[in-house]
Amino acid sequence: MRTIDWVDGAVELIDQTALPGRLTVLRLDTVDELVAAIQRLAVRGAPALGVAGALGVALAAHRPGDTTAAVHLLEHARPTAVNLARGVRRAAARLPEGADAVLAEALTVRDEEIAASAAMANLGADLLAELCGERPRLLTHCNTGALAAVVGGTALGAVLELHRRDALGAVLASETRPLLQGARLTAWELGRAGVPYRVAVDGAGPFLMARGEVDGVVLGADRICANGDVINKIGTYAHALGARRAGIPFVVVAPESTVDPDTADGAQVEIEDRGAAEVLSYGHPPEQRDDLRERDDSGERDDLRERDGRPAGVGAGDAVNPAFDVTPYELVTAIVTERRVIRLDRGERV
Repeated sequence: MRTIDWVDGAVELIDQTALPGRLTVLRLDTVDELVAAIQRLAVRGAPALGVAGALGVALAAHRPGDTTAAVHLLEHARPTAVNLARGVRRAAARLPEGADAVLAEALTVRDEEIAASAAMANLGADLLAELCGERPRLLTHCNTGALAAVVGGTALGAVLELHRRDALGAVLASETRPLLQGARLTAWELGRAGVPYRVAVDGAGPFLMARGEVDGVVLGADRICANGDVINKIGTYAHALGARRAGIPFVVVAPESTVDPDTADGAQVEIEDRGAAEVLSYGHPPEQRDDLRERDDSGERDDLRERDGRPAGVGAGDAVNPAFDVTPYELVTAIVTERRVIRLDRGERV
């Protein structure tokens, strides 16, 4: 099953906020619906977002309305991952040629990401076997499987390839606070693939590395800067520091579409802050968070805190929630794309 696709004139995608409880496919007929799905993380993951952006322009081209405004909405739906804006721009460049040309470009973006996943799986598995030894025990963070990449996946694709080769020792899925993409999505994908795994809270990763229970860290990227700095899900930087201290490889597997030669380093990247509600409303499903915020403002805070298990002194604004962090290139052993392996530890550059 593809995470996202064009089906009979509309965009269909797996609602990742409903997993693992239920597998729900959304059919989106308008750009506004797609933008809302992107912003509430019904579709997420750098490659999948690139496809979503391109298909969104195809939606706009096939319907009456202001395509310029639609393109702007799509391009700025989320600011950090480079793939979203890149997919939008590629499809939008074909608008003068008509709706069919736009759709053809969007489907090309989709097909390129599918092909990239297959190539990354093989290159990534080869490198992990070389760096981490026979049957490595690997830690991964956030979700980098088919859900994030249409099919196959990036870092998780390489892990699954090792499993297919009967060359995988163990998988440790980092929980990924506050929305638990590792515990909800990666664990779900590993379970469906028949791969044994354990889930660990984010803060346990560096300690488990130090204790010798991890042979390597492998994860994806939402943007790779020109100098090799890696922008990825919050918590990545801590895992990189843990890996460096433990002396184990830290490998990033991501498609060429995440490489951003126009951004010199991580300091130039706008890091999305998703607001306090995701941090303070633990225990409520994502689709209820707007309602939760409204009820908070109406004065029912004490009851909500009791149900959430929140400290009574925590208010609606008492949280910071960066969705991503910046891992300096000096902490990255290697970057694997569908075309190349870049050994940053040997002085190679993006």
